[in-house]
Amino acid sequence: MTSSSLTFLILSLHTILLTSAHYFPSSPPSGEFVSEWKSARATYYAAADPRDAVGGACGYGDLEKAGYGKATAGLSTVLFEKGQICGACFEVKCVDDIRWCIPGTSIIVTATNFCAPNYGFPSEGGGKCNPPNEHFVLPIEIFEKIAIWKASNMPIQYRRANIQRRAKKRPRRASAKAALKHVPHCLSIKCRKEGGIRFTIDGGGVFLSVLIHNVAGAGDVLAVKIKGSRTGWLPMNRNWGQNWHINADLKNQPLSFEVTSSEGLTVTSYNVAPKDWNFGQSFEGKQFQS
Repeated sequence: MTSSSLTFLILSLHTILLTSAHYFPSSPPSGEFVSEWKSARATYYAAADPRDAVGGACGYGDLEKAGYGKATAGLSTVLFEKGQICGACFEVKCVDDIRWCIPGTSIIVTATNFCAPNYGFPSEGGGKCNPPNEHFVLPIEIFEKIAIWKASNMPIQYRRANIQRRAKKRPRRASAKAALKHVPHCLSIKCRKEGGIRFTIDGGGVFLSVLIHNVAGAGDVLAVKIKGSRTGWLPMNRNWGQNWHINADLKNQPLSFEVTSSEGLTVTSYNVAPKDWNFGQSFEGKQFQS
């Protein structure tokens, strides 16, 4: 074999190795997301004790009427994020105990309430929702889908979408329409809801408070704007849970809403409330895809 032939063979083998490394990487490329399960614990409340079914720290009121049903959860301090997590969906499964776990099962629950800490007990001995514990409180009907009720305080794992990472920029050969799509590049735990996002208006005078509920997709809300027929888009502030407020005279104007989820996606619902809207009324707008 001549020296030129040997050089060509070496270069060819080098090219093959580089090509193989490109198409069959040993680890996920940067920006990819593999959903990770995190450890926590879960307890339940009985059907005869419906304190977590009505009211709650997210402001949803009656969970059945608000579109959340029984697949809900109260979260401990470190998970609740001062109410910003309200409406988010989690996948939960029982682990580490073959006596009580129902194997091969998991459930999707929505964060609708806060499990308050009890500093009269240590976090490892009675203060189940004290920091730094990650804890879920479930209705017994939902708890029993993943574990036997006798388990009581049960080790679990949970996960939801990594909402910070985005899809890579598409190659130039992709269509313009496809290139404009801005979707999370991750394994998403989606909230699925019937109908559109609901806006319940409360307050008085120039103080306007809007409860935003029945949100699909990520489920939790990052930002809200409101617009009257005689105003531009006005940012609202989070009051508590998913109650958003603004001081503005918006009476006798049809109202539009712009809702941004924690995924960074935005849905705009124009003229959701008619010109003659009143405090105490609820209206339905567009919805995130799920």
